[in-house]
Amino acid sequence: MAHNILVTGGAGFIGSALSLQLVTRGHHVRVLDNLSPQIHGANPESSPLFCSIHDKVEFVHGSVTSRADLMKALLGMDMVVHLAAETGTGQSMYAIQHYSNVNIGGTALLLDLIANEPFPIRKIVVASSRAVYGEGKYVCPQHGNVFPLSRSAEDMENGDFEVHCFACGVPARLIPTDEETPVRPASIYGITKLAQEQMVLTIGKALGISALAFRYQNVYGPGQSLSNPYTGILSIFSSRIRNGGSINIFEDGKESRDFVFIDDVVTATVKGIEHEAPLTGVFNVGSGVATDVLTITNTLERMLGQTVPVKVSGQFRLGDIRHNVADLTKVQAVLGFNPSISIEEGLRRFVAWVTDEGVLADRYEESLRELEAKGLLK
Repeated sequence: MAHNILVTGGAGFIGSALSLQLVTRGHHVRVLDNLSPQIHGANPESSPLFCSIHDKVEFVHGSVTSRADLMKALLGMDMVVHLAAETGTGQSMYAIQHYSNVNIGGTALLLDLIANEPFPIRKIVVASSRAVYGEGKYVCPQHGNVFPLSRSAEDMENGDFEVHCFACGVPARLIPTDEETPVRPASIYGITKLAQEQMVLTIGKALGISALAFRYQNVYGPGQSLSNPYTGILSIFSSRIRNGGSINIFEDGKESRDFVFIDDVVTATVKGIEHEAPLTGVFNVGSGVATDVLTITNTLERMLGQTVPVKVSGQFRLGDIRHNVADLTKVQAVLGFNPSISIEEGLRRFVAWVTDEGVLADRYEESLRELEAKGLLK
């Protein structure tokens, strides 16, 4: 069944790929996006992401913080996929009001209009994040499953980066984090994503419409900004390698993430959008595999055919977590989603795309200086 779908942030990395897939599947897609220069560059209307969708979707240039823009974008839609948000853990720790205004305020305004205006919305899908969990789920040899609080700056300054059981202090072992894990966001970004999903789920239930929150893990792939220093490490490191710059690996390089390829993220999201039975809930979307940062760095160097100075510095950012890996049991059972692209295959596709892109000047060092100036990089 075809739907009229509004995708906020639909010109972004995930949004553009999702919008194109929805169009291919016969849906009418309207995109609302502010074409942020941080994502789209100095000439946003010529950016590859925007150009990929501009003649395939109905486009509204505007912001989710504008009532007039949202009123225009919502007209005639029956579903909303809410992706518009400021992203980046480090930046969120000092751009606090901005993240709150866009992520929380924009979501509140969107839901206010859905609740009070005669828009026939029957489903809302929101992009949440693994950041809502904080450190996530671990197991202690003595105390079983534990859900640690944020690591202390004192421990990390002494070179102890691992997560410890809060009851006995021994190192705890990472296990896949499921949706029943207590939410303990360790950054302003994580707090805003949790607020977004809770508002969407609460209002969806109150209005009797389906509401889904997808807790995306670390999404990567073709189309990801290579010049934005607040994006994921794959883009940052690949740009550094191609520019011949050095790479500063935080902590001890053994910190790990669940890297999930963009195509798998789109597949999972489409399954949620096209699920016709009433449905409300949160779902992890990831690969189900944890990969450490040193492995990522070495693989990128190998695939790009370049080596650069790599320093494992022991520095750390306040708000970062140690590890994460998603438990996908729920999304597999309810939506039938199974990731299909391994980290090796995903990186191969990512590097093939990166190699075809021009070598861009990166602003990574600038972003680190910002963090240091704010006292957030130790």
